[in-house]
Parts: sequence; structure tokens; C-alpha cells
Amino acid sequence: MYGWSDQGMGGGWLVMMMLGMLLFAAILAFGLVALWRHSRSGSESTTTPSGASAIAILHERFARGELTEEEYLRRLAMLKGQS
Repeated sequence: MYGWSDQGMGGGWLVMMMLGMLLFAAILAFGLVALWRHSRSGSESTTTPSGASAIAILHERFARGELTEEEYLRRLAMLKGQS
């Protein structure tokens, strides 16, 4: 008969196989989280839309209360070329 030491995957190989599986699972999880974050960051763009004009941005800033009325009117006149 054969002894246990000569059959299959025992001892160190079993431990290495388990560690390899854990490493694979960790890499897979990291990749999925990175892909999920990347896909979400593209939809929440903080840059100015390409079609927005300077006047439209000025209107938005005034509506949000970032500018006083005097600042708004001065900048609007400047943008329209009525210095």
C-alpha cells in the first residue's frame, strides 16, 4: 500500500493553493471596486459642460448666490463688451 506522504496534494501544496485562491479573490474584489468607482466618477463630472457659455455660467453663479448684484451686472457688461 501507498503511504499518505506519497498521495496527492498534502502539506505545503495545500497551504500554497489556499493562499493563491485568497490572493485571486482579493485581486478580483479590488478590480471590481476600482471598476465601480471609475464608472461612477465619469457620471458625476465637476467640469463645466462644453456647451455652456460664460454668460450662462455667470447666470448660474448669481442664482446660487455666489455673486452680488453689482458683481453680476459688472461682469455681465464686461462679457457683453459694454465696459
